[in-house]
Amino acid sequence: MTASGSRFLVVDGIRTHVLEEGFGPPVILLHSGEYGACAESSWSSLMPALAEAGYHAVAPDWLGFGRTDKMVDFADPTGRRMRHMAATIEALDLGPAAVVGNSMGGTYLAEDLARDEPGFRAAAAVLVSGGGFVPDNEARRAILDYDLTVDGMARILRTLMFSPALAEDPEYVRWRHRLSLEPGAWQCAASARLRPPGSEGGGEFGKVDTTPYENITVPTLLVAGADDPLRLPGYADEVAARIPDVELVVYPDCGHLPHIEHPERFRDDLLSFLDRRFREEVSS
Repeated sequence: MTASGSRFLVVDGIRTHVLEEGFGPPVILLHSGEYGACAESSWSSLMPALAEAGYHAVAPDWLGFGRTDKMVDFADPTGRRMRHMAATIEALDLGPAAVVGNSMGGTYLAEDLARDEPGFRAAAAVLVSGGGFVPDNEARRAILDYDLTVDGMARILRTLMFSPALAEDPEYVRWRHRLSLEPGAWQCAASARLRPPGSEGGGEFGKVDTTPYENITVPTLLVAGADDPLRLPGYADEVAARIPDVELVVYPDCGHLPHIEHPERFRDDLLSFLDRRFREEVSS
């Protein structure tokens, strides 16, 4: 199967946006959850490299993000997003796929992989700044405080990344700012910080990580930034120690978005892992 560009499909009554590029074994790309996050902002620069290497890159927008319908289930926001993504993957009918997730996408992927009956049906997994305890710290509060201005987007990017280069690139900041203006996107992203009166922590953050990583049975690559402000120091080592079949790489001088801050190294590490641990399996 091959595809190129952008398309929509209706999944359980929800209009769902997907980017696709290339021929070959499918690689599903799950984006992060900050303001303006979507398939385009996370994966548009990586997808051509995957296609050139002989993979079918597929990047859906999560429920509430990008150009997918803007809906939030306040009783079970994570569960609803994960069920919708599982249904989207089922509707795409891709067959055995490698699944790559960054930040929110990586954390949700890890939670799915650890279930008795995973919904994403990953044959291999790549967790990019995903998994582990998610503290409700100063950096987290800084990226949750967004006023929909260009300066506000630059502040988010400065927080997420070790290098200030992209946050000081006016063209890049304007692009990310434009993506954050999708109608309803701010409200859906902002919902993660809501909490009932008297409860502890900031909404979805600061909660104990109960994911049983020992249950993950597929080959897994864990990629982390050594200077990630949204995780605790050493979190990746702790997560990796609990996954039976795992490879861990930690990038120095890197924050929460290794695939964006170090695109060439991430591309090479990802393709090496996919060629060794995924392509050979689906081709045999």
